[in-house]
Amino acid sequence: MLAGCQKEESKGTAGSENRLEIMSWWTSGSESAALKVFQDAFLQKHPGVSLVDGAVVGGGGSNEQVVLAQRLAANRPPDVWQTFLGASLAAWVASGRIANVDTVYQDTGLAKALPKAVLDAVTIGGHQYGVPTGAHRGNVLFFNKDVLSKAGIAAPGADYADAAFKADLDKLSAAHVTPLCLGGRDAITRVELFENVLLGVIGADGWERIARDRFDWDGPELHKAAQRFGELLDRADPDADSQSWDEAAKRLADGRCAFLVFNDSALGEWIRSNATDIGHTTYPGTRSLFTAVIDTFVVARKAKSPALADDLLRTMADPETDLAFNKIKGSIPLRTDIPLDSLTPYQQEAARDLRGDKLLMSLTHGELLGPDLQAGLFDAVRNFAKSRDPAVFGRDLRRAVASGTAIAP
Repeated sequence: MLAGCQKEESKGTAGSENRLEIMSWWTSGSESAALKVFQDAFLQKHPGVSLVDGAVVGGGGSNEQVVLAQRLAANRPPDVWQTFLGASLAAWVASGRIANVDTVYQDTGLAKALPKAVLDAVTIGGHQYGVPTGAHRGNVLFFNKDVLSKAGIAAPGADYADAAFKADLDKLSAAHVTPLCLGGRDAITRVELFENVLLGVIGADGWERIARDRFDWDGPELHKAAQRFGELLDRADPDADSQSWDEAAKRLADGRCAFLVFNDSALGEWIRSNATDIGHTTYPGTRSLFTAVIDTFVVARKAKSPALADDLLRTMADPETDLAFNKIKGSIPLRTDIPLDSLTPYQQEAARDLRGDKLLMSLTHGELLGPDLQAGLFDAVRNFAKSRDPAVFGRDLRRAVASGTAIAP
């Protein structure tokens, strides 16, 4: 999408093209609408700039990363692109591909407004790299309240255990109700499902062992998680491979399945469609933990329009604009000076949990371990979905982790 076409002299255009490209993976209805909040606010300040939306289809950025790698190899980077915090951001800094945005933090007061854990995650070598736009929760279990009620199943509460989850899935199957929604066309959905199962088995202690490269990928914990993961796949929508993540979210809202295990990006789709029958709880075994999926935008070190790129990130860091964005996206503003009372009850609850629960980085999204892990992780999950062999699964995961870079939380 090309927005803005009138040439204008401004701070960001001297010695550069009057054009700015932003690459993301936000292509669903709610994602595109949320991104447009940033685009419109930026163009109000720079009406003569051509703002190119280089969004790449594919939930979680798996396809975007491929396209981005090709662009970088050809020395044609977009000016701004989307990534995640943690090891993903650290890898970009280590590669020398992105520029620090210290002045953005100084100009917007962002350094004082972010939670310490988030500020620490964007600060490397004393410099800030990237602006986080909001946080999604990964360890959440959604359900259709009406579907469960008709099946004689009580809505899950805060203490919902794995045994109860399994029993409810079996009851739904017996009633010829599709137990689990899954947008299998987006590979990230199966990987997130496995991540939640694994976290439910090993807890925060196990997550730290993974981060410190001390987890036994062929041990009993992995085998238990693999068995449970396989059981969930057996109860997933038989049409999963034909659906994207947002289509699976719609099926839950429409009552065509009972449960959905996916990060709360789905909330943006339900806000957009005014869905009302959706309930939620933390994934079984992960209470008081918060797997944070934190979208972050960075500036290319070789950006053709570096000043404009910085101005776009200033727009993203603006409290009023960021609040408007998060209302549509269904995520949580990270600035602690943004009032939350205009957000949905779910978002307000998630914001309290983000500040009160133990914060964990996501394995799926490359935050916990380096992005080099992701291809191997996705391959291992895909292969296990076909073979259901825990021994091979453990071997594939060991190899994936060996290619990644562990960083302590």
